[in-house]
Amino acid sequence: MPKRLIANEHSLYALIMPRTKTISDASVFATVRQMLATGGDKAVSFAKVAAATGLAAPTLVQRFGSRDGMVRAARQAAWEALEAQTADAIAKTADKGPQALLKAIGPVDAAAIAADLRDPDLAQRAAAWRATLESALSLRLGTGPKARETAALLFAVWQGQAIWDATGASGFRLKDAVKRLT
Repeated sequence: MPKRLIANEHSLYALIMPRTKTISDASVFATVRQMLATGGDKAVSFAKVAAATGLAAPTLVQRFGSRDGMVRAARQAAWEALEAQTADAIAKTADKGPQALLKAIGPVDAAAIAADLRDPDLAQRAAAWRATLESALSLRLGTGPKARETAALLFAVWQGQAIWDATGASGFRLKDAVKRLT
């Protein structure tokens, strides 16, 4: 084999094998979500995310294709995490009431959910998550239309509380709402 090929063998191997990610997509997504939360959609750019994560902007372009693709991937990852957290909470509180379920899910970013509703695919995902959660709440409240209606109201109250808690102006406790609705 000619020496030139042997010398280039390592280079060829490097071209074929992708480099190991030193900063995970999850870390990038956390940064993007934090930027969205503090500055809105316009606060996110390849340059800003690159500066915050230590990755080069071209690396982000290579991973996500476009700025919108990066933002969408971060939002999709957030939904995956919330869906997993919800499924876990439903399983862990199967023998408990609706308040225990909502507490097990913990705080949700209602503003992020509202922003995601502008994207048809994410809006569908949000609707499916809501239906899953309302169904689990309904099972804890009884059967029939009254239980389903109460579950829908409880979901709305919980989300409303999340919005007001984010402003620092919580006006009620979830426990009191559960008592009034059930």
